[in-house]
Amino acid sequence: MAEVTLEITRGTPEQGEWVETYTVPYADGMSLLDAVQWVREHQSPNLVVRFSCRSANACKECSAVIDGKVGYLCNTKAVAGSRVKLQPLSTRRWIRDLVTDLD
Repeated sequence: MAEVTLEITRGTPEQGEWVETYTVPYADGMSLLDAVQWVREHQSPNLVVRFSCRSANACKECSAVIDGKVGYLCNTKAVAGSRVKLQPLSTRRWIRDLVTDLD
């Protein structure tokens, strides 16, 4: 079975940050948001990520730094066998895990 490995920055400003690694079963057409949601459902339910897919006027809340470049988790496709580093945006106030302030 093909997999995707995610290296996700975790923590809070008070606790500090650390990186946790998760292995996710790959499925054709999956996005990185799908992979992060799989982690939340099966491995780490306390992982925090913001998203509002299909909500009016709230799209693109899932922005993050993906392998060093800003992008959206929802429209970045996962690649079978890949290793992806996910970090919160550095240009916004960090709240927890992949969540930053929207203001």
